[in-house]
Amino acid sequence: MRHDKLERELNLLMLLTENHNYTVPDICESIGISRRNLYYYLDFFRDAGFIVENNKPFYRIRKDSPFFKKIDAIIHFSQDEALVIRNILERADNHEPLVLHIKQKLDRLFDLPILNNEQLREQHAHNLSVIYEAIKQQRCVTLKNYSSPHSNTRRNRVVEPFLLMNGNREIRCYEPDSQMNKTFKLARVEEVIMSDDSWTYKRRHKQVYTDIFMFSDEQLLPVKLRLGRLACSLLREEYPRAERYITQEDEQHWLVEMNVCSYTGIGRFILGLYDDIEVLGDSGLKDYLAEKINQLYNQQQSL
Repeated sequence: MRHDKLERELNLLMLLTENHNYTVPDICESIGISRRNLYYYLDFFRDAGFIVENNKPFYRIRKDSPFFKKIDAIIHFSQDEALVIRNILERADNHEPLVLHIKQKLDRLFDLPILNNEQLREQHAHNLSVIYEAIKQQRCVTLKNYSSPHSNTRRNRVVEPFLLMNGNREIRCYEPDSQMNKTFKLARVEEVIMSDDSWTYKRRHKQVYTDIFMFSDEQLLPVKLRLGRLACSLLREEYPRAERYITQEDEQHWLVEMNVCSYTGIGRFILGLYDDIEVLGDSGLKDYLAEKINQLYNQQQSL
């Protein structure tokens, strides 16, 4: 029936919108379609106005596609609207659990502790507006007097901004001077100035990924584990985002297949539960764990 096909198409649309981990075979298996049908749907989505990206080996639909912007404008509050609601709640009963919950939710979504300061709010809004226009027009910007905690300096940074991240608090940019993709915090910028220069290095723009262990990188590393009951329960409790990657193998075992940005986070988890986890892949993860175990052994021998 047609409604069954529509459900499949909507599921595919949602998967592609959040996709950072599924390859073409993974997508086909998850939705229950052939590779040929997938490419048909991708063409259909493009024709409908969605922005389909191919960051090999992953296909995804960008959240700044025109359709999503229309939906977002209908169902989401603007920052100014959220600030008004937050100020109204400040005059309500602060001991009411529901009021506290709503205030905390607004703070997380809109970074309202910063926006409550009128001067900071106006500067933040101005900088954000310039960044948004620069991305849309594919123009370079100068991050005036950017404060870097790593080099302990404040200086102008000329960059090509191409992605707003983490609730518009961070900007993903390509910096021609260092020839690197970097993530800049908007709060550390005195002012954003858009130039007349268009992007020159668009092909070098690389998105940054963040895994369930909160490690970030431009590359993704595939891993596969077999977990016992204890390890599976702790993974679900400590890292709720892992749920989508877990499938039950039998009554006592669960399989986890996902991508990580670093072996560090997942390595710590495995070594803490080594007797309840079997590493099925990949070879890089196995080598990393072997090296860590060898380091630990040598440390103990030297005591």
